[in-house]
Amino acid sequence: MTAKADRPFDIVVYGATGYTGRLVAEYLAHHYQGKGPKWAMAGRSADKLAEVRDLIGAPADTPLVVANSDDPASMKALAESTRVVVTTVGPYQLYGEPLLAACVAAGTDYADLCGEPAWMRQMADKYHEAAKASGARISFSSGFDSIPFDLGVFMLQQEAIRRFGGPAPRVKGRVRAMQGTFSGGTAASLTETMKAVARDPSLIKVLQSPFGLTPGFEGPSQPLGLVPEYDEALGKWAAPFIMATINVKNVHRTNFLLGHPYGSDFRYDEMMLTSPGELGEKAAHAIGEMLKNPFGAKPPKPGEGPSKEERENGFYDVLFVGEWPDGRSLHYGVKGRYDPGYGSTSRMIAETGIALLSCTAGGGISTPGALLGEALVQRLRDHAEISFAAED
Repeated sequence: MTAKADRPFDIVVYGATGYTGRLVAEYLAHHYQGKGPKWAMAGRSADKLAEVRDLIGAPADTPLVVANSDDPASMKALAESTRVVVTTVGPYQLYGEPLLAACVAAGTDYADLCGEPAWMRQMADKYHEAAKASGARISFSSGFDSIPFDLGVFMLQQEAIRRFGGPAPRVKGRVRAMQGTFSGGTAASLTETMKAVARDPSLIKVLQSPFGLTPGFEGPSQPLGLVPEYDEALGKWAAPFIMATINVKNVHRTNFLLGHPYGSDFRYDEMMLTSPGELGEKAAHAIGEMLKNPFGAKPPKPGEGPSKEERENGFYDVLFVGEWPDGRSLHYGVKGRYDPGYGSTSRMIAETGIALLSCTAGGGISTPGALLGEALVQRLRDHAEISFAAED
């Protein structure tokens, strides 16, 4: 096996012909053209890779790597050719394990966009120790789920320690505003998760528990955010947030992997703010009903997603509120330009891959917060048009 320092590539984008993978490749091609990491595009078809390379305006000499998750030899060759793999090929529970296993064996760092907690727990149980041994740093959920939330809590707690000498025992994640759409890949991941639960009902416990990704640790009872409520402190109604199921688990996993710097009694939930008064209450209940069938009668197909205009007009604004029993509080905001799930996500996973190149953390199945922390926050501020800032 080639030593990591001698491998031909720094980063390979696997799935570069798919909807999100193309956006990642386009970002690298334009943001780092003529500088930065040595990178390549990978996928199942050389012809399609060449077509996408030309379509996104990448240099004609951009390396193209043919690899398929059905072919273990190609996964091994891919993992051994690069220091970092960035993969957008989901649902990961269908296509992810062969590449993950190859990266663990090769000691290759890996970042994905997985929001499938049952599969993530299975992979952590199966590969965490092997990844620690090989030095492979595995960063699940390196997009909108769950970087703004994982790093938002991380940065609030850093600020809390600076200001007050210790972490906030209770943090609320509250989405103040968001404009974006779902893609077919998101819909397909949810569908496959439901199928997996039908085959193995024991996965229900992982999906339901806020501590589903902290094996051997069960923290205090958590606020679940499953029904609309009026937030007295913020003066607004709050509705359930569709991504809380995965984000909350990742926030607790980061705390778990770092040795509980937020405290072993840490409590966290996520909701979506509407407005004060009767209109806000109606909106909160309407959102709650909508989330029972988030994709409607005709879910998008894999490969579909928002238009360029929709991506560029999208945005998100998330408030984190740290609370202490004595009445102290701390507000911290994370705001991003572009559609959160695709325009911003493609930048987030690309910057995660680049940040992994200089990461000094040990190997294991991890999170962006536990592996990269403030180093990734700084990259996102500098390159991805995402702001992180205390608000009081």
